[in-house]
Amino acid sequence: MADLRRDQRLEQPRDPRLRLPRFDPEEFGRWSEAIARALGTAKFIVYMTIVIGIWLLWNTLAPTGWRFDPYTFTFLTLVLSLQASYAAPLILLAQNRQADRDRLALEEDRRRAAMQKADTEFLARELAALRIAVGEVATRDFVRSELNRLTEELDDAAERRFKATRKEQRRLARRDDQAVDNDVDNGLDNDVALTAELSDDGTGTFERYEPSRRPPMKAKDKGSPGTQKAPRASRG
Repeated sequence: MADLRRDQRLEQPRDPRLRLPRFDPEEFGRWSEAIARALGTAKFIVYMTIVIGIWLLWNTLAPTGWRFDPYTFTFLTLVLSLQASYAAPLILLAQNRQADRDRLALEEDRRRAAMQKADTEFLARELAALRIAVGEVATRDFVRSELNRLTEELDDAAERRFKATRKEQRRLARRDDQAVDNDVDNGLDNDVALTAELSDDGTGTFERYEPSRRPPMKAKDKGSPGTQKAPRASRG
């Protein structure tokens, strides 16, 4: 009763009445490739030629009672037809499996080629970046030239400072000399005035200032006896 109800249920599929034998496609493919590989060898051709030759000679030269496939060789034709009918699908199956393997290998090669191309582009970019970075790094010749330039600039600056110092020293020396000359001139004027007052006898004459009485002067860098100033005359 339970089995009858199970058969009448519509939501469950019925069991197939005819069950075909199950087989492993991969195993059958390997077996077909082995047969196709054997059929494509020279050994198979030689063995098949020998068998067919023996078959023909036996059914031609043997006694009539011993011949199992007389002339026209119908049974031999049937055997060869069966061999061809099974060999062709097996060879096609082997070719399909080989085509699948070639397709997978091609896809793998394409994937690896894409990865290698990406790696090559990455390395090219890295090399370009390194080349730019190395171009900005100071080399030995560049550092040497910069040091030479800095040395020359320091020498020029030192020379300019030295010249400026000498110029300042000369300017200070000239200013000191001018101050001394002014002091000497003022002293001479005072001496002349004092001499005029002491030697005035009522006639309006006075003794002239003697150069020997002039106080000693400091030596100048570019001074000469002709540059000394003459004593001034007293007022009449």
